[in-house]
Amino acid sequence: MLGGLLLVVAFGLRPRFARLSKVEERLPVLRRADAPRLFALLDEVAAGARTTGVRAVVIDADTNASVSVYGIRQHRVLHLGLGLWETLSPQERIALLGHEFGHYAHGDTRHSLIIGNAFRSLSTWRYALAHEPADSLMDHVVNLMTALPRLFVEGVVVLLDQLTLRGSQRAEYLADTTAARAAGTEAAAGLMDRLLVAEGVTGELRRESVAARTRIGGARREDPAEGLWERLAAHAASVPEHEYERLRQVAERRGHSVDSTHPPTHLRHRLLTGGEPCEALIVLDAARAAGVDAELAEARRVIAREVVRG
Repeated sequence: MLGGLLLVVAFGLRPRFARLSKVEERLPVLRRADAPRLFALLDEVAAGARTTGVRAVVIDADTNASVSVYGIRQHRVLHLGLGLWETLSPQERIALLGHEFGHYAHGDTRHSLIIGNAFRSLSTWRYALAHEPADSLMDHVVNLMTALPRLFVEGVVVLLDQLTLRGSQRAEYLADTTAARAAGTEAAAGLMDRLLVAEGVTGELRRESVAARTRIGGARREDPAEGLWERLAAHAASVPEHEYERLRQVAERRGHSVDSTHPPTHLRHRLLTGGEPCEALIVLDAARAAGVDAELAEARRVIAREVVRG
């Protein structure tokens, strides 16, 4: 019985590998044959970062972007949030891609095969040992029996978090330097400014969703998803320069949390602009940018419809 119990525990805590098939059920996923111009650009940026490209690109509405791996063979995948991508200039998009590929080039301890699975296993333990509302005597007994293991797991989580924290922050700074080399310092600093107003952009997406479902805002075209990304880009472009400066000053006065996995955006901006400026290694001209946009057109329509549906 004890051996069977241990086997069940081992099965529950086994290493889990992300599967792209689950993502494809709800989000557009592009592969090389679907978007050759986009993947050619990704390959070029990856080569500039001294790493290799990705096998797939997942498109969503987030005001963010990230890289990860999937499957036992750890294939690479880029998660591209249109909420951020659509607000960027062509050169700032190169900076964004350079930053993400910089994570592959410089490594990120928290997302490595061993440490990443360790965090996931500990999360499973935390869920299994979580304190439950005590509605009966048996609930009290179970909570009492799991108290020490729960404290032990929490302690290990905190320890592992602190041991990898500085590495995670360092990875962000190194990724920023890769972004500056790929797109130039000016574009990389511009990307930092866009990240400062990411919450406002997210709020604008929510407003568009609410307006589409409640018909707020007067007469509007029959399809509220039409022109969504253009309106979002116009909203981001309307933010004046002095607002960015105000946000940087507010962030500096507020201070930052030393246990955050990402350094404060204003410090990242200062590091980029305080050193020797870099010239762009890769320039995304208008014709090439238009070709990439054409390949993203269908995904843009799909995600726009999802946004307005809420």
